[in-house]
Amino acid sequence: MNKPVVLRGYSFSVYNRIARVSLHEKGVSYETEEIDPFADSVPLRYMQRQPFGRVPVLSHGTFDVYETVAIGRYTDAAFDGPRLVPLDAESLTRLAQTVSIIDTYGYRPMVRQVFAHRVFRPAVGEAGDISEIENGLAASQTVLKALETLAAEAYVLNKQTFTLADCHLAPMIAYFVQAPEGKAVLSDYAALSDWWEWASQRASVKETDPGLPQNRTT
Repeated sequence: MNKPVVLRGYSFSVYNRIARVSLHEKGVSYETEEIDPFADSVPLRYMQRQPFGRVPVLSHGTFDVYETVAIGRYTDAAFDGPRLVPLDAESLTRLAQTVSIIDTYGYRPMVRQVFAHRVFRPAVGEAGDISEIENGLAASQTVLKALETLAAEAYVLNKQTFTLADCHLAPMIAYFVQAPEGKAVLSDYAALSDWWEWASQRASVKETDPGLPQNRTT
């Protein structure tokens, strides 16, 4: 009997979507459990699985995995389907480097500043802060320049093999370009723009789009 697979997370979390993209790429059937990490009280049963209260957590039978990087590696190793982790030293290294750049330097400016203040907050009836958007756009330039170099080098983000680097970056860019300013900035980077045109048409990326929440004031 196959062990059940459950992804516990927040629909609008970019990291939840990263995990979903990797599961879709491997062809894994899974259930979801909605957990809002911004709620006043996160359920105790979830905190027992994730002591830091972040999302997501992947449960495969009785085996729980938290931290999105670990979830991606587990998904690739535990399930059949196309490899998401390359075997050659150069590509494996660039994968780890890409993910680290995105997590360390890209998430906050691209998602928490540009997307959140230009797109997400207005969608839920809250005001965005233009200074946050401007600061996020400025910080994103260095991130995009570094990713442009990696995309042009083509060990990963090469429009041929879909790896955990693609799983990780696609949801970030999907949010970033929903802001008109983000879309305009991305167009300055040719290799990265070409990659995004390819990645955005991937079934795993399309099918995991969470949309936007309803305006709380309506």
